[in-house]
Amino acid sequence: MRIALVSDAWAPQVNGVVRTLTTTVAMLRGQGHEIETITPDQFATLPCPSYPEIRLALGSGRAVAARLRAFAPDAIHIATEGPLGWAARRWCMDRGLPFTTSFHTRFPDYVAMRSRLPADWFWPIVRRFHGPAARIFAATGTLADELATRGLPQTHRWSRGVDLTLFAPGLAPLPELADLPRPIQLSVGRVAVEKNIEAFLRSGVPGTRVVVGDGPARAMLEKRFPDVVFLGALHGGRLAAAYAAADVFVFPSLTDTFGLVMIEALASGVPVAAFPVQGPLDIVGRDGTGMAGGAGRPVGALDPDLETAIRKALPLDRRDCVAEGRRYGWDRCTGQFLAGLVSIADAGLVVAA
Repeated sequence: MRIALVSDAWAPQVNGVVRTLTTTVAMLRGQGHEIETITPDQFATLPCPSYPEIRLALGSGRAVAARLRAFAPDAIHIATEGPLGWAARRWCMDRGLPFTTSFHTRFPDYVAMRSRLPADWFWPIVRRFHGPAARIFAATGTLADELATRGLPQTHRWSRGVDLTLFAPGLAPLPELADLPRPIQLSVGRVAVEKNIEAFLRSGVPGTRVVVGDGPARAMLEKRFPDVVFLGALHGGRLAAAYAAADVFVFPSLTDTFGLVMIEALASGVPVAAFPVQGPLDIVGRDGTGMAGGAGRPVGALDPDLETAIRKALPLDRRDCVAEGRRYGWDRCTGQFLAGLVSIADAGLVVAA
């Protein structure tokens, strides 16, 4: 199958969306599918305001159109609501071609946090972007339900996966963390206001708080919390070793649609502490026993008081966490992605040259 994937989120950005998309592309190519990626690294870009590491493509409309026309895809998936996504959407709609989208990021909430304007003011933009899509890929049933209440009912379940060859129990801990005071409380993700990371940094649980990741708030937070270990972004084996060193994984975000790092932690044998909100509820479950059918015993703790959640999660059995985390394989997720695509030919259409 010839699949065009259009995304404004791509390497060298480091986040769950990019990891999800790049892994999915690799899996699809491994299965013999031909994938055309249309991503910011192929265009002149400008830094996104307040997010300089995120690059926004400039004047991409004609180039996106030319790439799609030349590739003549069997299916088109638009992953993000950025300039490339809007250009691909416009090209499809001008030709009456079906396309799918995915809802990765709570864009209205993020903009509201930075602008101090109500999130509801930004939902019309989201509805306009995703409304014409044949299907909107959503990571969880909770997210699909929310999108339906927002006037976007045409959702398709596309879960997330974890590299079980990389994130696994029994690895040697990251040397920088091996001798730090226990318990080691780890958080992985973008260091930005929308991640609510201060809730973790203010925690009074004894031990060592460690942050893996980078972002616009890092310099300010390093000054405010000098007792916290900031390691910056880690990848591959070093990231897996950071999980291996941790006693508990802390996920303070209130706005994530899923939280890929939580299942990486579980697969590594690390219990999760988080707030009882969308994302953690869909992974850890309200009772803490997980939602993927692992051991059926607690793998994390959710509580409105994050410090309480951390204390509850610390004594949990790492073997139960592994059993739950290993239920999230990429093969199943890639199959869900393929099942959600809409064939242009099956709609009785062709991509005109």
